Amino acid sequence: MNVALDILALVAVVGFGAAVARRFGWPEPLLLVVVGIGLSFVPHVLEITLTPDIVLIGLLPPLLYAAALQTSLVDFRANRRPILLLSVGLVAFATLAVGLVAWWVVPAATLSAGFALGAVVAPPDAVAATTVARKVGMPRRIVSILESESLVNDATALVALNTAVAAITASVTPLEVGWDFVRSAGGGILVGLAAAFVLAKIRRRIDDTVLDTTLSFAAPYLAFLPAEEIGGSGVLAVVVTGLLLGHKAQVLQTASSRIAENGNWRTVQFLLENVVFLLIGLQVRRLLQTVIDSDLTWTQVVVPCAVVLVTTMVVRIVWVFGAAGLLRLLGTRTWDWRTSTVVSWAGMRGVVTLAAVFVLPLKTPQRGLIALCAFVVVAGTLLIQGLTLPTLVRRLRLPAPDAAEDALQSAQLVNAAANAGLAALEEVASDDESPEVMKDLRERAMTRSNRIWEQLGRSQSEVEPPSAVYRRLRLQMLSAERGSILEARDSGVYDDEVVRQSLQAIDLEESLLDRIDDAAGRVDDELVTARQRAGDCEHLRDAPKVMRANTPDGCEECLRDGTRWVHLRLCLECGHVGCCDSSPGRHSVKHYEQDHHPVMRSIEPGEAWRWCFVDELLG
Repeated sequence: MNVALDILALVAVVGFGAAVARRFGWPEPLLLVVVGIGLSFVPHVLEITLTPDIVLIGLLPPLLYAAALQTSLVDFRANRRPILLLSVGLVAFATLAVGLVAWWVVPAATLSAGFALGAVVAPPDAVAATTVARKVGMPRRIVSILESESLVNDATALVALNTAVAAITASVTPLEVGWDFVRSAGGGILVGLAAAFVLAKIRRRIDDTVLDTTLSFAAPYLAFLPAEEIGGSGVLAVVVTGLLLGHKAQVLQTASSRIAENGNWRTVQFLLENVVFLLIGLQVRRLLQTVIDSDLTWTQVVVPCAVVLVTTMVVRIVWVFGAAGLLRLLGTRTWDWRTSTVVSWAGMRGVVTLAAVFVLPLKTPQRGLIALCAFVVVAGTLLIQGLTLPTLVRRLRLPAPDAAEDALQSAQLVNAAANAGLAALEEVASDDESPEVMKDLRERAMTRSNRIWEQLGRSQSEVEPPSAVYRRLRLQMLSAERGSILEARDSGVYDDEVVRQSLQAIDLEESLLDRIDDAAGRVDDELVTARQRAGDCEHLRDAPKVMRANTPDGCEECLRDGTRWVHLRLCLECGHVGCCDSSPGRHSVKHYEQDHHPVMRSIEPGEAWRWCFVDELLG
């Protein structure tokens, strides 16, 4: 009963804490750590003791798998050099540097115990860093690197920790250290590849959404446990499996399975991530009590904790700037000083650090003080770096993701996809197909494209685009339809199963309508290639940026015919003003088809984008 109450209390505190954090714009991890610290001093409230098995087996595999599913394999490959420098090079450097400092400042600590502490505090946790990064609008490449770093650095740190733990109980040679790393990394990667291959084969044969989701929940453990059994890195196995299955999801799963998996894993990830940070705070009183019960003075406790915290933060700064400087001397393109500053400061520690410290053998010299040092590093980096990172990003004025640029890229991407769909339709359709069906298919193919382009135009307060009108009116219709079905359900005339199916159909359509606005501004940078840049289009290069409009008051043909337009487009060769594809007349594209003037631009307020009809490129 107590276990059930503890679980309920954890979920309740996490839900309430996250709601408060989002209400006031605070980072959720920081708030939950503070709440956990406060609750740890309340007697008989959430007295939960973390063990290595709870975190390293119970929490870490699903957390890493959920993160890997959402990580772009294309971005991972493109950024592999900085990712490896941070996740392998920096972790090794931090283990050695912090280990030597800990050996010096922790009373009676052995060198192997110092290295164990170095390995424990070496891997940053991406959850806290990226939570803050997304709130302040950090460049996406930095966010991607920080997320990918955290997927690999845990494996490196755990290998280093296992070596240090072995050295505590026995002597270890450099050859054994190298073999342990090769076996752990190689075994983890091989098991991850094998698990991804087997799971992919199974998924191709599953059409049921519930069964697919069940397989998805089992996937991290199907990779983690065999890898650990053969002495490989279960962490790397989970990461490899998640990266590959996430990358191949579009061809392995049905659309309904992908939607279900995404929603389910978002919930699991939210709960596990935030429960972990709450648990971190809940360990404070117990760690303090362990140190108090020892014979150490407060000076012997405070000084080592403070020195290890400062060393951990400084080591990352030294490594990032040193690596960037060395690469620059070798003539390799690398980060500028602003990016290096942000990456070096985004080193908050988290779940792995706190869990790994409990792996230390009970006979480790000063085990209680080492555990307290690890917690101080976690809490200190979360509070110091986490609270100051937003200010640092704003002061450095790093370019945040541009919503307008995202909308332009999204419009171009969806437009190209619509054209591909229309081309496929022309290939597979026969002359005997119904003209009404063909017309409906063509209109539906262009609806999404037109909807995205509408987002680039004027606000709804000026002119409400057709898709917005459709959404507004259709939502009102669906509300009335739902009310009618609910009345029929309460009358008891219809079978419950029939009623549920009817309500689910309405829910599905409404959820699609709710995604209209969200989808408009969302785009993945990996889908934008060099071919899509304006510099590759001679028409955009040669076209002027401005042109005097022949009819600045509106679309030339619409003014003449007395019809209505949605958005206005200006021909940059003759000054013709036409209406967009969402307008009934579509006079801008008709002007191109008639006069073959290649480039137009938007003349909506606050917009300056151009479009080449010939190459279908933005500029």
